[in-house]
Amino acid sequence: MSGNVQLLNDTLAAAKAEGRSALIAYLPAGFPTVDGGIEAVKAALEGGADVVEVGLPHSDPVLDGPVIQTADDIALRGGVKIADVMRTVREAHRATGKPILVMTYWNPIDRYGVERFTAELAEAGGAGCILPDLPVQESALWREHADKHGLATVFVVAPSSKDERLAEITAAGSGFVYAASLMGVTGTRETVSSQAEDLVRRTRATTDTPVCVGLGVSNAVQAAEVARFADGVIVGSAFVKRMLDAPDAAAGLEGVRALAADLAQGVRRQV
Repeated sequence: MSGNVQLLNDTLAAAKAEGRSALIAYLPAGFPTVDGGIEAVKAALEGGADVVEVGLPHSDPVLDGPVIQTADDIALRGGVKIADVMRTVREAHRATGKPILVMTYWNPIDRYGVERFTAELAEAGGAGCILPDLPVQESALWREHADKHGLATVFVVAPSSKDERLAEITAAGSGFVYAASLMGVTGTRETVSSQAEDLVRRTRATTDTPVCVGLGVSNAVQAAEVARFADGVIVGSAFVKRMLDAPDAAAGLEGVRALAADLAQGVRRQV
């Protein structure tokens, strides 16, 4: 069965045709429970997200700040497994018809088996994977199986990436390029890094693949600011924080839905 890389490409192209950035939400699988995590992904999509990245919780998340680490810890203590991640992708995609990716570090895939992981993700209706710690020069095996199963391979670029390195990364990736707006870990911030626009400009010079910006966006004003120069706006910690701060599960879902609606307005505003 083929994955949904084309659905991802079409979704990003449709947002561009509307003259706006796509809104990409991140939520970890298994948080606060497996069922609760599935409902949270659906809530983000129903609220206005175009795409969702489902995080595969990891015990050593080098890119993730304290908010997402807290959610990952809850999911891991709850016993979340890769099968639960696949179920999250399957049920969220089936319910909404929107593209769902998995964001994961390489070690869990390596242990699970690349062929098994890509086959199961495609079968679940997944659109691809974001792999923040997989070096491009070591990615051939992954890309072979991802291509075979119709899955996007999204690599992360950072402000420290030299132009030659950007070209190497963008030539190997597909779907979109994840541009980390600053050096550091995920989390909400008062302002969006000024490095982001320059990174998008330099990345676009190497590829026609959409460039989406993450790390630091938490409200509609910031989303509008990033939407001015990026093809997509990625928001994670702000969604997770809404759930962590909520008095109960229902309020958490409503918070996710409301934030998605607010951010969806932001990406259409473009200051």
